[in-house]
Amino acid sequence: MEMVPVPPQGYGNFFEGDCYLVLYQRSAGGAADIHYWIGGSSSQDEQGAAAILVTQLDESLGGSPVQHRQVQGAESPSFRSYFKNGLIYKKGGVASGFQHVETNCYSVLRLLRVKGRKNVTATEVDVSWNSFNKGDIFLLDMGKNIIQWNGPQSNRREKLKAVLLAQDIRDRERGGRAQINVVEGSDEEDSPELMKTMMAVLGQRTGQMKDAVPDDSRNKAQHQSVKLYHVTDNSGKLVVQEVASQPLTQDLLHSTDCYLVDQGGSSLLVWKGRQASPVERRSALSSAVGFIKAKSYPATTNVEVMSEGAESAIFKHLFHTPNKHLEYPKHTPRVKFNVMELHARPELAAQQRMVDDASGDVKIWRIENVELAEVKPSSYGQFYGGDCYLVLYSYRMSSRQHYILYMWQVAAPHTLTLLALSPILHLFLLQGAAVQVRVVMGKEPRHFLAIFKGKLILFEGGTGRPGVAPPSTDTRLFQVRGTSELNTKATEVPARASSLNTNDVFLLKTPATSYLWYGKGCSGDERLMGRAMSDVLSKEDKQVVMEDQEPAEFWVALGGKAPYARDKRYSQPKEVPLHAPRLFECSNQTGRFQMEEVNDFTQTDLDEEDVMLLDTWEEVFLWIGSSANQHETQEAVNSALDYLRTHPAGRDLDTPLISVKQGYEPPTFTGWFNAWDPHKWSVSRGAKGEGAGQEDVGFLCWMLCYDMELKNKVH
Repeated sequence: MEMVPVPPQGYGNFFEGDCYLVLYQRSAGGAADIHYWIGGSSSQDEQGAAAILVTQLDESLGGSPVQHRQVQGAESPSFRSYFKNGLIYKKGGVASGFQHVETNCYSVLRLLRVKGRKNVTATEVDVSWNSFNKGDIFLLDMGKNIIQWNGPQSNRREKLKAVLLAQDIRDRERGGRAQINVVEGSDEEDSPELMKTMMAVLGQRTGQMKDAVPDDSRNKAQHQSVKLYHVTDNSGKLVVQEVASQPLTQDLLHSTDCYLVDQGGSSLLVWKGRQASPVERRSALSSAVGFIKAKSYPATTNVEVMSEGAESAIFKHLFHTPNKHLEYPKHTPRVKFNVMELHARPELAAQQRMVDDASGDVKIWRIENVELAEVKPSSYGQFYGGDCYLVLYSYRMSSRQHYILYMWQVAAPHTLTLLALSPILHLFLLQGAAVQVRVVMGKEPRHFLAIFKGKLILFEGGTGRPGVAPPSTDTRLFQVRGTSELNTKATEVPARASSLNTNDVFLLKTPATSYLWYGKGCSGDERLMGRAMSDVLSKEDKQVVMEDQEPAEFWVALGGKAPYARDKRYSQPKEVPLHAPRLFECSNQTGRFQMEEVNDFTQTDLDEEDVMLLDTWEEVFLWIGSSANQHETQEAVNSALDYLRTHPAGRDLDTPLISVKQGYEPPTFTGWFNAWDPHKWSVSRGAKGEGAGQEDVGFLCWMLCYDMELKNKVH
């Protein structure tokens, strides 16, 4: 009944007989999320202990984290988003003596059923043909060999997600030495040797295979029945009493009390007032669980518990707020921490996701022609979009040397290179001593940023290879974001006026002079870091330019004036947004139209095959991918109207509904995305016969990688 740390290589693996606590830090200096996960076969004692430990952990972190109750098979999108390669449900638990993950252990025989297009789950099922069906994907894991069997009715994206999961198992649990093969269920005769192996393990198949099992059809994007309950202990015992039904208003919440919001039984949100009694605050989670039982709601009902001033975006969206956002008497000050205390206070290191103060040793290699070329220290922090890099970070703690290997890669075109490098990588990983971190351009983790002490520069393209001439461009524009040396980076964006954002600092380099542009929405700390970063980017004197006071030469260098993200909404304090934007994916690729929320979204989350709904509260955008089918487009428009009509906060039905086609996004749309590339799809939207665009090339390389890996041509 105690909390025991799970090794990083075991993240995403959940035993059905256990309960888990997951602590997630959303952003630098921001609030945390605490999830407690309930296995389908866990005992009541374990579930009770987990609930108590969640409360204790929340109190140790000052009561600011949002608490979430997750049940196996019904996890929230935010929880699933933490595990990019999917969740794996494993039979047994601690009571059975199982270990989470034993690296390089090959005495394995299990069958995993893989489901999901975006957030994947893999459930351990009986090793038998009776577990198979035509619609899902199955991984037959035999230790040194993993066979992926694709159901005849599974789609391309599901297959790609299953590949990533299989590769993750190979890399994390087998040290990269397992072999992955594929069998297409619709063409089993094309893989006779693999089928022979499967038959030897599963036995001969008899009878007809079961039809596809429909995916979970729950749609949590919208709930029509929303009620607010008051939770009090005035009578000496906790009492839950209904206060109001939708539309809810902010003035119903009082700092001296706790409240429960019931979204029609699909999920519960508990709000703890700052001045509520300790008993009420401490019992908030248990009150919600008791409410579920009293209402005879499904045991899978999700629960979120949050404190006043730290409300989640979903909670705020449930309230009709004429004053635009929830206002409280006092604004919570931003808390800064001293990273030198991290070794002395491991709980702080866990909360901030910083293993140390980033003062360890760093070595960087660039991948060149399937070889590793060491980068000169004078170039540390300069990453080019046309390259892939390995960053080895070493630090000493508790008289031991520790290693983190960051693998910084751009996108699909370089996947082949990394696959070909796999043997080198595994030899280099210090026999499993290094923690491996896959880093995608633009989504660098906080510790990675801190390593470069506010001097991280991401160049849009090109290469850092010696002897290779840089792109022939006279004018370059860099967007600088960050408030300290721990979280600052500069990202090169197209040198056009449309790339500007009133919230940020920009450096414009021209042959004649360099301009340091301060947007009206940036803070003093951001300006200070912008100045420091500008000195790294250019040794020349800079002309400071305030927004709306630009000289004519400034606009000439950018090709003329153009609209950019400068609406006053973007100028609000970043720590307290009016209403956090929410992005939903709309798709019918599974045969049924669905809307699924995307957490912590970036431009790369916009799927060309789907329609995406972006809710910025005052506007609702429908982004239509170039390959979205007509049915998805029509259903998305209807769903957007229903989304407003049934919104619990009583949304204005006249809220602008804006349709945006891929490649033609206005700044009012792109302003919600960090480092938006306005020309990302400009080539690919032309005639296909006139040359493939970047997205087409990336897609081709990814499919080639997928094909080569599964056909066993690359190990």
